[in-house]
Amino acid sequence: MPQGGTGLLDPPVKPGRGGTFVTKKQKRMLARILVSGALLVIAALLPAEGWIRRLVFLVPYVVIGWDVLWRAVRNIAHGQVFDENFLMTIATLGAMATGEYPEGVAVMLFYQVGELFQGYAVGRSRRSIAKLMDIRPDYANREADGQLIQVDPEEVAIGEVIVIKPGERIPLDGVVRGGRSTVDTAALTGESLPREVEPGDDVISGCINQSGALRVQVTRAFGESTVAKILNLMENSSAKKARAENFITRFAKVYTPVVVIGAALLAVIPPLFFSGEWAEWIHRALIFLVISCPCALVISVPLSFFGGIGGASKAGVLIKGGNYLEALARVETVVFDKTGTLTKGVFNVTVIHPDTVSEAQLLEIAALAECDSDHPVSRSLRETYGKAIGRGRIGRVEELAGRGVRAEVDGRTVCVGNDKLMEEVGVAWHPCHRVGTTVHVAVDGVYAGHLVISDEVKPDAAQAIEALRREGVRRTVMLTGDAKAVGESVAKALGVDEVHAELLPADKVDQVEALLTQKSPKGTLAFVGDGINDAPVLSRADVGIAMGGMGSDAAIEAADIVLMDDKPSKIAEAVEISRKTLRIVRQNIVFALAVKALVLLLGAAGLANMWEAVFADVGVSVLAILNAMRAMRK
Repeated sequence: MPQGGTGLLDPPVKPGRGGTFVTKKQKRMLARILVSGALLVIAALLPAEGWIRRLVFLVPYVVIGWDVLWRAVRNIAHGQVFDENFLMTIATLGAMATGEYPEGVAVMLFYQVGELFQGYAVGRSRRSIAKLMDIRPDYANREADGQLIQVDPEEVAIGEVIVIKPGERIPLDGVVRGGRSTVDTAALTGESLPREVEPGDDVISGCINQSGALRVQVTRAFGESTVAKILNLMENSSAKKARAENFITRFAKVYTPVVVIGAALLAVIPPLFFSGEWAEWIHRALIFLVISCPCALVISVPLSFFGGIGGASKAGVLIKGGNYLEALARVETVVFDKTGTLTKGVFNVTVIHPDTVSEAQLLEIAALAECDSDHPVSRSLRETYGKAIGRGRIGRVEELAGRGVRAEVDGRTVCVGNDKLMEEVGVAWHPCHRVGTTVHVAVDGVYAGHLVISDEVKPDAAQAIEALRREGVRRTVMLTGDAKAVGESVAKALGVDEVHAELLPADKVDQVEALLTQKSPKGTLAFVGDGINDAPVLSRADVGIAMGGMGSDAAIEAADIVLMDDKPSKIAEAVEISRKTLRIVRQNIVFALAVKALVLLLGAAGLANMWEAVFADVGVSVLAILNAMRAMRK
């Protein structure tokens, strides 16, 4: 659209009391439209002739169109000739020059009405994004000498304790150390039901503390906090255009000069070679120019993608760009990591089977060896052990990706991990008949026994798989590093089509590579994961989807789409939103091109007047924008 219009990348404007986005600039434009419209009516009623009539119509024309004229001149000076400002300037000035004063003013007036409507529509499409922008906290309450001091959240260091009063926004990610309350997470997750928190629970920035005061120990600096990352994702989302957006941009660059040349030929050839009247063919050429403005395409297509991203954000799904929204609409294979994605990632030790030591000793050895690991299995071993870890008993610790850990405990070499680690160190082990993740323990090359740790499936995991099938996803796959029996048990319970177990991180990449070769040429593959070892797979997939609430920083950074509430059922909702958005984009492209082609032919044949030309430009733009705004609805 014209350079001075409200752009999709302009800063969001906070809504007024009515909840609508109206800027001062838009209010001034509305006033100009009303004044120009009134002056146009007066000019049409005045019995003026000759130069006086021209002057009378020139007043409302200048009132409503001076900025379009200025932008056309400025853009020509900068080498940008063929744009909407140029088309409107040539068409309206030509109409005025040929004595069609009312039409010249009316075309510019309706064009500015369309611009005003576009600005309002863009503001509406930004509403959910603007709400996200409002989640940035203004201050944090730091304790000092028994007093609460308001400081910039960026000044609070990791480990400090802050106080969040009822009604205040949580400024930084942290762990509750005192107090109980309910937390409103709707701005981030789209969930209206508040979440109860108590000492030991994690809280994330951007949520609102509702009922009680909380003392929170900060675990992340502001720059690394959830709210900062969300703002960064949304601010950069418009920079990554979908193929349809890039097509329209390229199309407009070719289309506009072609129609300008076509209009010039239409004005010149019939009078020169076929004895046509100059005034008649120039008028047809001007109508041709008004019809040809690509406004409907240039604004409605990116607005549709922007609205789709905004609609997804309302549901707690952050999409990093229109290209990912478009890719998600074509997804036919969805690959899941298991732990933390389809399951809660909250492990409990359910079985302790010692061989050469007691149960208590087996648990103690495993907990000590796993003391430095942040893996969910390691945390569950330490929590079950429940005693303080004597660091003096632990020497060098080596974490072995996808297998376990090797550590020195009380001067002995302890290996704790899966079957592959036992095979690697040459220890004779035996499987367990209980379903779950089996953790084997070996001390100085001797098998000491094993523990079984079970994970709990997420409540909506089965629903997520079924919803994806309803959305037309042909294949669901689960990849896991767990034992085959565990993986198959979970896959059967959830209805996943196929499962590949006992995989190292590199094996997951290989599996995704193989699956990518099996999809159709136009289809895409999405991978859903949450752990740091999922980052390579997230990057390799056509669409990487990360769990944002509990997922690792590396996974969120590598992903194209982030689920803020860790619910796999949101994937199907995101697919539905993306497909709806693509349908709207296609509708607008076909509708705009079809109407313009028809009216262009009618205009060239002399069967369409300037008012019909205005409909083909402004009317089609307004209808396309209205259709694009449907993408914002969940």
